[in-house]
Order: sequence, then structure tokens, then C-alpha cells
Amino acid sequence: MLELFNVAVAVIAALAWMVIATGWRYATKRPVSGLLLLTLGVLTIKTAFTLATGNTFVYFIQPVFADLAVAAIFLGSLWTTRPIIARLAPEFYPMSAAVAAQPRVRNLLRRLTLMWGLVVLAKGAITFSLLVTLSTADFVLIKGGAIITLTLTAAIVTIVWALIVGRQQGLIQPK
Repeated sequence: MLELFNVAVAVIAALAWMVIATGWRYATKRPVSGLLLLTLGVLTIKTAFTLATGNTFVYFIQPVFADLAVAAIFLGSLWTTRPIIARLAPEFYPMSAAVAAQPRVRNLLRRLTLMWGLVVLAKGAITFSLLVTLSTADFVLIKGGAIITLTLTAAIVTIVWALIVGRQQGLIQPK
């Protein structure tokens, strides 16, 4: 939309997409999460600000602050007995308390928490760097590819690392 039209059309299209997604969930009697409503609210404010000022910097800088907060949560959780990845892992792989308590599994979960904290921090740094050095159009084009590449790479590393530890611990049997 930015390339075809202008900033105003692009930010309105993004907001319209969120409104349609929220409306679709409501119309089909699916739950509308608080996170979705919060995201819609934040996007509405960012869109209104961008339309009122013509300044896209505030529109695109907000995710950098979100990344910094998420990275701080991940990295800060390393000083607890149960880091963030240990809390999230059972949503991806059913894990008993006994399995989670195994030293190699605990070590894996701590290291993955560190890795993802650094990945999210890098994501924020990349976004900020691109935002302050590129035009808006170039930023939109390049940021998506850079962040997707970083995230997919980290996801692949996570899966491979978990498979290695799972096999070493006898949790996953080779076929």
C-alpha cells in the first residue's frame, strides 16, 4: 500500500486489517482475546497519530520498545528458578515436571531463554537501525525480510537443539 499509494493509505489499510480480523472473530463467535483488543487499541492510536502528524517514526518505533521489554523479561527470567522458556515449553511439547527437572533439560531451557532474549534484543536493534537509516519505503521492505530470517533461524536452532537434547535424554526415539 505504501508503494502503490502513500503512508496514509498504508496505515489505514493496516488498521482496517486488524478491525476486520477482530470483527471476524466476533461475528463467527470465536473468542476475541485481550491481546487482540490491546493490539487494536495501540494500532488505532498509532494510526491516528500518524495521520494527524504525517510522522511515521512513532508508528514504527513502538515495536522497538516492545522488543526491549520482551527481551528484558526473557533475560531477567534467567535469575529465577524457572525461566520464561521453561514456562512456555509445555505449550509446544507436553512435558512432565520430572522431565523438566532433568539437568540437561533445565540447562536447555535456560540456554533457549538466553538465546531468545538475545534474538528479541537483536530484532529491536535491527528494527531501530533500519528505521533511522532508511527511507520509510525501504524500511518496510527490508525489515520484514530481515526479521523473518532472524526469527526462522532462531526457531530452527530451537527445534534442532531440543531434538538433540531430547534424544540424548531418551525423550525422543529416532525412527
